[in-house]
Amino acid sequence: MRMAMLWFLVLVGCLHSSPIPQSDDTSSPPSIGRTLLQLKKPCPVNFEFMNYTIITSRCRGPRYPADLCCPAFKEFACPYSRELNDLSNDCSTIMFSYINHYGNYPPGVFSSLCHDDDVGLVCDSVPPGPATGGVADDSGVGRIIRNGYLQLVVTTCFQVLLFWWI
Repeated sequence: MRMAMLWFLVLVGCLHSSPIPQSDDTSSPPSIGRTLLQLKKPCPVNFEFMNYTIITSRCRGPRYPADLCCPAFKEFACPYSRELNDLSNDCSTIMFSYINHYGNYPPGVFSSLCHDDDVGLVCDSVPPGPATGGVADDSGVGRIIRNGYLQLVVTTCFQVLLFWWI
């Protein structure tokens, strides 16, 4: 198992290597690409001990009605829209993992059911939350970006790494 992890790290290192320059001009600095697995800042919101009954009491399977699930999801998530939309932290991944854990929801149920427009959910008049210091957003409008593909890729990579680590 350790050998598989070692080969995986070697493969990632090879994929991350810079290409050989095609010209003789070495005066320009080498390009620095994005890493395969970027480290994210820890989420400033502690989603571990939140009360998920707002969602789990209203959104129940097997049909998961959008008229009940989406308002419950927005009521829970909109106060944290600023943190959830910040791609430099892991808030959305953590929040969805706890929602799926406590509600036993199938992956992507909220991203497939709940959408106000092409970008995602519109959070009108977001109540003041701990991240805003008790002051509401100037515009009064937040947004929860719906990107189920990105969530699926990140979750899958995490599970593969966790499986190899154990």
